[in-house]
This record gives sequence, C-alpha cells and structure tokens, in this order.
Amino acid sequence: MSQDRNQTCSVCGVKILKMIGGDRVIFATGAHSTRAILWARVCQYTQKSGCINQNQNTTGQI
Repeated sequence: MSQDRNQTCSVCGVKILKMIGGDRVIFATGAHSTRAILWARVCQYTQKSGCINQNQNTTGQI
C-alpha cells in the first residue's frame, strides 16, 4: 500500500487507510473502525483546524 493512500490526523492522531470498500480507521487502542464511527465519536466535537474527517457527508452511514 502506498504512503499517499494513508493519512494521519494531526488533531487526534488516528490513522486512516484507504481501502477498497471503505476507509479503515486505526485508533491507538481498540478495534479498527470506519470514518463514520470516527466522526460520531470524535470529529463532530472537534473544532480545531487540521482535522481530516470534518465533512460528515463523506463519512458514510453509522
């Protein structure tokens, strides 16, 4: 997997891996997740610039 397909959020530190069928979010601890779950648990409350998951329309359904 190439490096340009991976992202790390400078705000919360999660890694997002671009994958066929949907992105995989890797938290520091716990199970892997989706952008929708990340948005529901963290990003919707974050008001800091630099968050890479702020657009709820592109995160998908929970």
